[in-house]
Amino acid sequence: MSPESNGLSGTSWLGSPIDARALFGPELRSLLDTLRGLTPSDWSRTATGHWTVHAVAAHLLGDYYGRLGHDYRDGFADGETVEAFIHRTNQEWVDLHSDDSPASLIDALAAAGTLLAQRFATANPYAAALGVSWAGVDPAPAWLDIAREFTEHWTHRQQIRHAIGRNTDPEPRALTVVLDTFMRALPHTLRRTSAPIGAQVQMIAKGPAGGTWTATATADRWSLAEAPSGRPTAAVSLDTETVWRLSTRNLDPADALSRAHMQGDRRLAEAACQIVSIIY
Repeated sequence: MSPESNGLSGTSWLGSPIDARALFGPELRSLLDTLRGLTPSDWSRTATGHWTVHAVAAHLLGDYYGRLGHDYRDGFADGETVEAFIHRTNQEWVDLHSDDSPASLIDALAAAGTLLAQRFATANPYAAALGVSWAGVDPAPAWLDIAREFTEHWTHRQQIRHAIGRNTDPEPRALTVVLDTFMRALPHTLRRTSAPIGAQVQMIAKGPAGGTWTATATADRWSLAEAPSGRPTAAVSLDTETVWRLSTRNLDPADALSRAHMQGDRRLAEAACQIVSIIY
């Protein structure tokens, strides 16, 4: 089966499909292992922004329920943007579950997460799915929507790990998929950056789970579908930790640039470092 058979013939510029379907089960087990090992005081530690570990766990439960079709969101307020709507309703869900016990949250996450992993395991990766705004595609092929959802689960688990003093989980299979998914934002990031047709910008993530992604300027858009051809016009090399933190805005572009090794056209390299792979 191909994207063309499902009405998504115009998405080849996103690059080769990613298959994250089998990763939700292991990711859920890792999350539950982490949560079950927390002390009572760990649940009140700050994980991200003003959210505690408890709030992040409740948010993940809301993600699971939303994906399973249990719509808990009200409609848009007058003049509300998509970003504002998502942030508001996420907070409303977290507030609603602020008094849930850790044990009840863990049980609910285990039940809903198992159902969700089973659903994703049999999903058609080439069906039309929810748009991925940070990649500039709506509708998106399901493989990208599913991979995007996986990065959401993985990122929130890292926030919990960091809150309790642990480093990012180095497990390479999951991190490889996360980085590969985040880099699908590169063409959209460069959409307003002018360059001659054929110019190429490379993002290089250095580390065991790293890789190289090349965006090529075509007549219509920047594309990840074109093969690298010789020396890139610009190249940015960062370690994998910096790449995922930059993509999720746990690190500012200016800080990432200070850590980067850049070659070629600095204007293009700096533009690539504006990448963001979340609704921000």
